[in-house]
Amino acid sequence: MTLRDSLRFNAIARRALTAIAVFCLALAAGCSSTKGDVDPTAGWSAERLYQQARDDMSGGRWTDARRNLEALEARYPFGIYAQQALIDQAYVNWKDEEPEQARASIDRFMQQYPNHPGTDYMLYLKGMLTFTPPSAVLSNITRQDPAERDPKGLRASYEAFNDLIKRYPDSRYTPDARKRVAWLVNTIAENEVHVAEYYYRRGAYVAAANRAQTVVTDFEGAPIVEKALYLMVLSYDKLHLDTLRDDAKRVLDQNFPDSKYYTQGLDAPVNYWNPINWF
Repeated sequence: MTLRDSLRFNAIARRALTAIAVFCLALAAGCSSTKGDVDPTAGWSAERLYQQARDDMSGGRWTDARRNLEALEARYPFGIYAQQALIDQAYVNWKDEEPEQARASIDRFMQQYPNHPGTDYMLYLKGMLTFTPPSAVLSNITRQDPAERDPKGLRASYEAFNDLIKRYPDSRYTPDARKRVAWLVNTIAENEVHVAEYYYRRGAYVAAANRAQTVVTDFEGAPIVEKALYLMVLSYDKLHLDTLRDDAKRVLDQNFPDSKYYTQGLDAPVNYWNPINWF
């Protein structure tokens, strides 16, 4: 073999070795990736998947529970385990502070299984999703009135709980739902009065009177009706509607003869626990 042939052979050999090394590295990387993507629950029965999800829920491992429940629903879309998986997905998402995902699970469940025995629970859970706003944790410190929050969530809770009460009066969740509805009625009514007062203080007396009137007619028996009537008296007086003013005052005096608003007006005592009053 000549020197030229030897050099050519060595070059070819180096290229071949390089190609083999690259191939081996790619193969190893591919095997590693494939191994990492292997689902450890592959081949599991519906029962085993569900039991693992329940164990994850008991341990507060919401992400793992959600993954196993979703896998269960996807692999075994028919049967009792798939139905229960949807119920538990709603609960897991609620506990994991994912209300939109929880609501999606509830809506999907109620569409697919409208006559399921667990519908009463799903309605109860739907009410719970927005019953306690995120700021409720701080309300014990700030003394923030729940009625001052966005009422959209409160109304959604009211509708779900009320639906439960009407459709399933004998459900084990109904007694608690009734208590929550009573609280929600008062809180929503108070929110309406806050809005009416807002209008009044800005000179929108017609809007203030109409909003207060809604509270009187739609939330009969709520304690805040007293303030709503007083707002009606003030608003009609500003509008020089003496007959309407006198009618509102007559109703106020009949139902609240010693109304505190005659002496304190609209201004409630300052809550110094609320940080907004520290400045």
